[in-house]
Amino acid sequence: MIEDFFKVIEDCLICCDVQQKIAKVEAAYQHFGSQNQIGELTRDGEIIKPAEVGFPERPELVHLKFLPKRSFKGEAGRAALLHAIAHIEFNAINLALDAAYRFRGMPVEYYLDWLRIADDEVRHFKLLEKRLEDYGVQYGDLPAHRGLWDMAEKTAHSILERMALIPRYMEARGLDVTPGMIQKLESVGDQESVAILKIILEEEVSHVEAGSRWFSYLCNLAGQESETAYFEIITKYMPGNAPGSLNVELRKRAGFSQREIDLLQQR
Repeated sequence: MIEDFFKVIEDCLICCDVQQKIAKVEAAYQHFGSQNQIGELTRDGEIIKPAEVGFPERPELVHLKFLPKRSFKGEAGRAALLHAIAHIEFNAINLALDAAYRFRGMPVEYYLDWLRIADDEVRHFKLLEKRLEDYGVQYGDLPAHRGLWDMAEKTAHSILERMALIPRYMEARGLDVTPGMIQKLESVGDQESVAILKIILEEEVSHVEAGSRWFSYLCNLAGQESETAYFEIITKYMPGNAPGSLNVELRKRAGFSQREIDLLQQR
């Protein structure tokens, strides 16, 4: 049965069509969303590269400086903002699937977590996709960047580094910046977008928390002190990269220690 699980996850991961990928992830979560359905796992700790990660032909991927200007006042600017967030959520679907497929030998709960997260990201993407339709925009109409997936490729060799840098660094930034986006959207009366971002923000806390939990698990397994290991990894990949203002309350809910928060604020 576990062989079936990984085959299904790979099938989701390599699918390039947006709507087909969404349907496949929803079906996978419906079928495997309990430990009894996944079955027993081996503990060999092998890293298995998927055949090919599926991305749609659009959006066009460009450098950050070439992205359309995002604004909270005009409809075009808000559409650009929502499209950028939708792109992050689509990438997050693949990131969760890749975490579930690539890194073997983890407890069953690890795979349940990342399949659940993939399903959450699908739901977030669908909410944003529907909201974009109100602006006359479809996902792929505007250019986007591939920063998140670039980091996934850099950490493809190490589950410890993946947990540190994707959920606990890059995705954790969403906990810091999304409340400000919500306030600005409220100030221009865009309550529909506000409602969507509030759902995403609350559920992203649990996604980052999963990364924190499995990062700590892996550190304990290796006999490493988790706070020290975390800063060694982010210093290696993000030298001199300050994260900006932190949302201390949400980061604590997501598994960050006070020492980690203090050290991040000092970078």
